[in-house]
Amino acid sequence: MARTNIPIFYACDERFLKFTIVSMHSLIKNASKDCDYTIYILHADISEEAQKQAFALKQDNVKIVFTDVTERLKEIQTNLPLRDYYSKTTYFRLFIADMFPECDKAIYIDSDTIVQGDISELYATDPGDNWLCACHEQAMVQIDHYGTYVEKVVGVSRHNYFNAGMLLINCKKFRESQVLKKFLDKLEEYNFVVTQDEDYLNLICKDHIRWLDQRWNTEVYCAFPYPIEEAKILHYIMVSKPWHYKDCTGGDIFWKYAAETSAYDELLNILNSYTDEDRARDEQVMDNLLALAQQETERDDNYQKQLDNTVRAKDRVEILKKIAQYEREGRFDEDVEEDPPSRVLMPDEIEYGTKTVAKKMKSKLAFAAARRFVNSLIEEKKLIIKEIRGIENFKNLNTGAIITCNHFNAFDSFAIQLAYDAAEQPNRRFYRVIREGNYTSFPGFYGYLMRNCDTLPLSSNMHTMKKFMAAVDELLKEGHYILVYPEQSMWWNYRKPKPLKQGSYIFAYRNNVPVLPCFITMKDSDIMGEDGFYVQEYTIHIGKPLYPDQSLPYRASVKDLLNRNYEVWKNIYETEYQIPLVYDTVTDQKKDKKDK
Repeated sequence: MARTNIPIFYACDERFLKFTIVSMHSLIKNASKDCDYTIYILHADISEEAQKQAFALKQDNVKIVFTDVTERLKEIQTNLPLRDYYSKTTYFRLFIADMFPECDKAIYIDSDTIVQGDISELYATDPGDNWLCACHEQAMVQIDHYGTYVEKVVGVSRHNYFNAGMLLINCKKFRESQVLKKFLDKLEEYNFVVTQDEDYLNLICKDHIRWLDQRWNTEVYCAFPYPIEEAKILHYIMVSKPWHYKDCTGGDIFWKYAAETSAYDELLNILNSYTDEDRARDEQVMDNLLALAQQETERDDNYQKQLDNTVRAKDRVEILKKIAQYEREGRFDEDVEEDPPSRVLMPDEIEYGTKTVAKKMKSKLAFAAARRFVNSLIEEKKLIIKEIRGIENFKNLNTGAIITCNHFNAFDSFAIQLAYDAAEQPNRRFYRVIREGNYTSFPGFYGYLMRNCDTLPLSSNMHTMKKFMAAVDELLKEGHYILVYPEQSMWWNYRKPKPLKQGSYIFAYRNNVPVLPCFITMKDSDIMGEDGFYVQEYTIHIGKPLYPDQSLPYRASVKDLLNRNYEVWKNIYETEYQIPLVYDTVTDQKKDKKDK
């Protein structure tokens, strides 16, 4: 059986080579002997004499290669933002996929690291169709100014910003997705000066990351919730360097490995020569970095504001601002987009669920038109269904059911329709509950579909609502499916589940049918929409049916069903996005605290 060869990349200059040697030594010492390793050191100025020190680490299963990237660097170096302790070597990781076409995946590691784990375990991770595997950047999560910066300037959640000091790169996808070209294009658009290439990478690779256990990139500058011995990789980020500070977290671990290398004496001399003035300068560097993040956030022409003012459709920008405002104010059940003027649906205008010959014909024609429309959306990549997960939960239903789904786009009901089609339940029809105005007043083609594609419109007329309630009960008893949006509002491209209303669960309890909880997650595609925002790729998650607990009193059972549905959605959200579900709502308590 052929042995696995694992490509590992470092990037450094001659000044930093000594630290790279310590990291390499720790990696080699803890790596499985059952694999082979080729360690590439990307550089632009390391002399042959200096390289000899690294070659001393070679073993039977470890090959060391120095690769000069000077020519590559010439193509972009005039545009590179450089600041403080950063150097141009930080950009070398961007060249790996294109310079090494033989690599399907590769590991990149910063030189200010100690590898305590078996690096072959990391390499065994399957990135799937993601471009990178990485760990969350804890500085963005734990330091508010940095978190605000990445959200307001880079456009990435503080909880989904990765540290680029350790990456498992899906080189194949990197090349296919032209990540290097995207980076070069972004260099022309905007100069990110806070974390530089890390900002560019996060912007470009947003939604294309497989998140790793944080132990694979434990940032010693930040708090971490496990013993330091469990860290697979220790990363001495920012100014937390053990060769500058004797009390550095994890410093003893660094020095244990350093003492086993030829670089030890030089490193010890650096530590002993580091002065109080040097440490004061470090503090100033960190203060400057924090101030820079704040300045970039407040700039009227920062990257996100530029997009809002130039590329993005004004109405979509305003809607996003309105969503943020409504979330702060806790107005989750209110729509952010205005519907056309509506009129009341009267009881004599509709026979819910009834199928006369004329109505059947009209419905058949409407469904054919809807099918052609959906097919065109899919062909034109305006509707992208990436995956349907849990379809077996739909297929195995043998009763009528209330289907719940988050509501963020006029097309999301089409997505659930496609899930219904995939479930192959031809004897059970699929109905949608819609707003009154969508039935009575919506103009054009969409209005035609609203009135003829098995919809159940609500009404502000009490007598019409009695007919609606009776029809819902009858359809559920007959074994059909009814899609309800329990959030009660549509917020465009809003990814969080919103608080739920009780109506759906009352129907389920009253008819003793299950709730089938569906939640659609989104990720940016590579396709820019006409509105200046990336078209979203949808993954439809279909949870296990939730049955009413008939042993509970009516109100308690309805609330129990609602809470279980919300927990399913919350778990899907937090698992898929790797973000804790937190709303930005300003509560009275927060307001009181602010007033004080």
